[in-house]
Amino acid sequence: MKRIVAFPAALLVLLALAAPVYGQSIADRLKQKIKDKASQTKSDAQTKAEDTAENPSANSDKPADAQPAADAAPVQDAAAPAANAAAPDAATAPPAPVSIKAYQNYDFTPGDTILFADDFTETQDGEFPEQWELLKGQGVVNKQQGYQAMLLTDGNYVQVSPRMTNKTYLGPQFTIEYDTFFEGGAYPTLVFLETGDNESIISVNDSEADYSNGADSYSLSGSLPTAISSDNYHDKWHHIAIAVKNKQLKVYVDQYRVLTVPDMHTQPESMRMGGIGAQDTPLIFRNVRVASGGGMNMLGQKFTGAKIVTHGINFDIDKATLRPESMGTLNQIVAVLNANPDLKFEIDGHTDNSGAAAHNLTLSQQRADAVKAQLITMGVAAGRLTTKGLGDTKPMSPNDTPANKANNRRVEFVKIS
Repeated sequence: MKRIVAFPAALLVLLALAAPVYGQSIADRLKQKIKDKASQTKSDAQTKAEDTAENPSANSDKPADAQPAADAAPVQDAAAPAANAAAPDAATAPPAPVSIKAYQNYDFTPGDTILFADDFTETQDGEFPEQWELLKGQGVVNKQQGYQAMLLTDGNYVQVSPRMTNKTYLGPQFTIEYDTFFEGGAYPTLVFLETGDNESIISVNDSEADYSNGADSYSLSGSLPTAISSDNYHDKWHHIAIAVKNKQLKVYVDQYRVLTVPDMHTQPESMRMGGIGAQDTPLIFRNVRVASGGGMNMLGQKFTGAKIVTHGINFDIDKATLRPESMGTLNQIVAVLNANPDLKFEIDGHTDNSGAAAHNLTLSQQRADAVKAQLITMGVAAGRLTTKGLGDTKPMSPNDTPANKANNRRVEFVKIS
């Protein structure tokens, strides 16, 4: 299989935006390179499709143990599905996620206070979501692989921004998560991090993750593992997780940490998403979540608090099936228990108020039980854990916005005296 060398899209965008400094001719040449790369990917995909049609065994070089990428659905409660957000059927459902075992070394933990969340399920097909502002280009919500997603369909560069009352909402420590569906030949979805007039950019394509800071042209790149690069990246959902702490940046793709930037050379204040969109190869993403805090690391520390509140333990929609990306938080809980041999936890499951209260109560108990079962498989003694489902009876925030509902969907670990 031919490996396509991807030109860092983030650097391209920076140079294009800074044309007066670098020279328009250089920016044009760089833009042409990324377009050539996309065209070559399309050409290779078409050739492979034709070869497979003529010879079904032509795809036999793909590793037998290759796993489809994780579809990182957030914790979701039992609201009656709207007509435009029907559950995926067998013909349209995305591939099954990788096993939770594959995430056993995952160390990403999301922020503890959710600032913005949107899974687009409340937006009608063909409409633009109310929680976002369209800054450049064109975008629309449509179903992709059975799920509502944002499609950025036109613009060089198209950009969308969360509608936030506070324009400088990102502090020194925050996390950004989203799922992206990457079609072969498309451009990558970019995350723009803004500080005043400065803009830094994170790009994840089918071969690498890139970071570039506009103020001083500082940039770093990290390659994707073979298991999720090139053809293994195409036409699948991937979970992207970004963690920033005191100007240090970490970027995760599915279960892998692919890029670490020790010093971003800037302190971001807000974020946008976008890139180069087209009708036939749109930028596609869903399940966007921005949170303050993150990176909980209690390994080797004595636990003295009354409880740990987590938003990083996720489940399939309206089910008690743990999502693989939950392992970052679960690994931290195991570390706390291992460092404190006498500690015992009551695992409390909480939902928002979507759906019937009785159903939410049952669902939250099932989810708490699922967390306990997973911790036991990770070596925690069953006698150190109990469970309780509380449904929507103890909200942290009013259930009036998607972000507040996301804050209410949580798992708490309460210290047992």
